[in-house]
Amino acid sequence: MTQALGAVPPRRRTGDEPVHLDGAAHGNLLGFWAWAYSGLVGNTLRGALAEYIVALALGVAHGTRVDWDSVDIRLPGGRQVEVKSAAYLQEWGQSRLSGISFSIAPAEGWNAVTGEVEPNRLRRADVYVFCLLKHQDKETLDPLDLTQWTFYVLPTAVLNEYRRDQRTLTLSSLLALDPVRSDFAGLRAAVLAPGHGHAP
Repeated sequence: MTQALGAVPPRRRTGDEPVHLDGAAHGNLLGFWAWAYSGLVGNTLRGALAEYIVALALGVAHGTRVDWDSVDIRLPGGRQVEVKSAAYLQEWGQSRLSGISFSIAPAEGWNAVTGEVEPNRLRRADVYVFCLLKHQDKETLDPLDLTQWTFYVLPTAVLNEYRRDQRTLTLSSLLALDPVRSDFAGLRAAVLAPGHGHAP
């Protein structure tokens, strides 16, 4: 019988770790990060950056991101947060600003420890944070500037009641659901407000 292979949990690194051969450094992890992950405007990295920004606001950015987990952020006390991002500006050439749309489709869950899929399609988080990179000038676009973001916080229960089977949500449809609009400074209070699921 083949023994099951356990998970390899991510270990938080500093960036100083060398890329090495026979004890000789040929680069370091920070160099790799700069080479591979400087394109913060692209959809994939912008989404990861949005998760990090929300984790910073919630005081839980000390760990590591778990790819493909069933929710994006797990808070002490059990509250679970789903983070979605969108932007008017893309990294490619545009003839006009992008329309704003967020994915809200119920999905299967994946257990990062066991590697097993939970087949029921659900929205597993208690609260959604919709992160809009609102800046509209490419010359001055800076996703690291928190003033260029606006955040909308909505309990998952509202989505399930009014948009149960919907897979995407435009900005106008989101605003019709009366989310809490916040800047970075107010985001923690908005997410931890009563009525968003588990107690903090």
